[in-house]
Amino acid sequence: MAAPKVRFPEDDFGNRLDRCCTDVLIKGSTGLFVGVTFSLLMLKRKSWPLLIGSGFGVGVAFKTCEKHLNV
Repeated sequence: MAAPKVRFPEDDFGNRLDRCCTDVLIKGSTGLFVGVTFSLLMLKRKSWPLLIGSGFGVGVAFKTCEKHLNV
């Protein structure tokens, strides 16, 4: 007979934190990609769309992480 698997609260928090880090990387890089595309196609290679796109992506990811960590 196998012993029951024990779940610790630290493991749950660690999993949430890992998900948040992944979310920040994905959404931040997606925002950066959208900013690069917009900059190349519309604005003759200006740098501010890159910063705004990645900032929006990281901001959305931070808000999502804040909601998931405060459960």
